[in-house]
Amino acid sequence: MRHLSPLSVALATVVLAAPLAAPLAAQRSTARSTTRTAADTATARSAFPSLRWRNIGPFRGGRSVAVTGSYVDRQVFYFGAADGGVWKTTNGGQTWQNISDFRVKGGFEIASVGAIAVAPSDPNVIWVGTGESGLREDLTYGTGIYRSTDGGETWEHKGLTDSQQIGAIRVSPTDPDVAY
Repeated sequence: MRHLSPLSVALATVVLAAPLAAPLAAQRSTARSTTRTAADTATARSAFPSLRWRNIGPFRGGRSVAVTGSYVDRQVFYFGAADGGVWKTTNGGQTWQNISDFRVKGGFEIASVGAIAVAPSDPNVIWVGTGESGLREDLTYGTGIYRSTDGGETWEHKGLTDSQQIGAIRVSPTDPDVAY
């Protein structure tokens, strides 16, 4: 029988115990992170003393289940509010502008938005499905599907008036005039 040196025994113990240590440490850190102590809160406050919560807008619209971004410009995003229309930012979210109110040919308004998509082949073509799709007690019905071909300056009603809720839109990667 071969005799193992104390160094060999210690190394074997570390090699065998290492795979068990990581999951145990992860469990301990998870348990600690869910329970904040007064000391944790004080440390967090002192780390960022000059930061303050502020509302950067938009100032109406409520919750949102529809959001998309431009395939071309990393600063351009759109979101559709549950009862506040379509909003656009061109500066990565620093400011938002409503781009749907009173801009629809024929007088329809886009209020409740359940889906929004930008055409991959043309960043100026935006499709919006109205009617929030999440079942809630304060659900707002939609009036169909709309499309803008000028980045949200104007909108055209494209149909599905009686659908009430449209929860998803997919635009063809090669043809901005085809949406599902």
